[in-house]
Amino acid sequence: MSSGTVHRPIPMVDVALQNGPLRDQIQAALMEVVDSGRYILGPHVQAFEREAAEFVGVPYAVGVANGTDAPHLALLAAGIGPGDEVITTPFSFIATANAIRYAGARPVFVDIDPATFNITAQGIEAAITPRTRAVLPVHLYGQPAEIGEIADLCQRRGLVLIEDCAQSLGAKRDGRMTGSFGLAGCVSFYPSKNLGAMGDAGLVVTTSAEFAEHLGRLRNHGSVEYGVHTETGFNSRLDEMQAAILRIKLRELVAYNESRRTAAREYGRLLAGLPLTLPAEDPRGEHIYHQYTILCDDREGLREKLSAAGVASALHYKLPLHRQRVLAEYAQGASFPVADSVAARCLSLPMFPGITSEQIARVAEVIRSALT
Repeated sequence: MSSGTVHRPIPMVDVALQNGPLRDQIQAALMEVVDSGRYILGPHVQAFEREAAEFVGVPYAVGVANGTDAPHLALLAAGIGPGDEVITTPFSFIATANAIRYAGARPVFVDIDPATFNITAQGIEAAITPRTRAVLPVHLYGQPAEIGEIADLCQRRGLVLIEDCAQSLGAKRDGRMTGSFGLAGCVSFYPSKNLGAMGDAGLVVTTSAEFAEHLGRLRNHGSVEYGVHTETGFNSRLDEMQAAILRIKLRELVAYNESRRTAAREYGRLLAGLPLTLPAEDPRGEHIYHQYTILCDDREGLREKLSAAGVASALHYKLPLHRQRVLAEYAQGASFPVADSVAARCLSLPMFPGITSEQIARVAEVIRSALT
């Protein structure tokens, strides 16, 4: 590396860069909402639900307050509750397991595939018990799980399939969007996601009109009409202003995802041959790289070198769910060696739409210098 050169810091995510070109459109849409006087379940929410459903390729979508409420309410609408088991991954953000717990059910973990970091149909089938009612796979980092095989398994065994698409909106498997294989797909619009709001927001997509109607009641205090409540519901409504923003950004999502894929290819080219494990892309799917996560045996040493050079990095996720104190009771003494190994070595590099070739080259230069 050249000495004496001052480099600008490289962030993990740059949402301001992404939102900048849309500033005028977003401001106009927000002022329209302000002037309308309709701020809850208004026309932008209804329009966004239609447009998001069309994007995924399903007939219905229901906006909710955040990406954790999405699987929580989806499980409840599917009839999952106390005494039920839901099979899921031990390698994800804790919201996945918490949604199962919120529904009163028990998360059952199965180990992940060492290449994709997703759970597999084979692993799921081995964990099915008489109490198993549902499967909640995560399309981790934007890499689709083998969701066709999982869907076939669920149909054969009479299980509900709810997809956690918090990191995978726009990713495809066998030509179909994630979220379109099961009863429901659950999406997060946290600002750093591939489609990010400017606050919290979430969505459930589904093929079932009855299921969508039930979700609509659950998100709105169990109400079918004002003042009439048929069940215990929640206050989990997608905000009208966030919906207006998301409608604008949804039109850019394909380009955003392609920018991430281009960046991933550039990382792959520049990091080839180093003592690292680079992301593997299943050829039957289309990875959209919510995260670009490598595996490194000396992760902490590499992270220190990146930090010293002004390059951000992150750990997604350093402590798998079965080792979280709050979830320890669900591990049941089982071991998940692949999840443990990945958690000990994973390191996410800067990834966002618009990351430049120069930034990627700088990240790769620091890594190559640290490892050679």
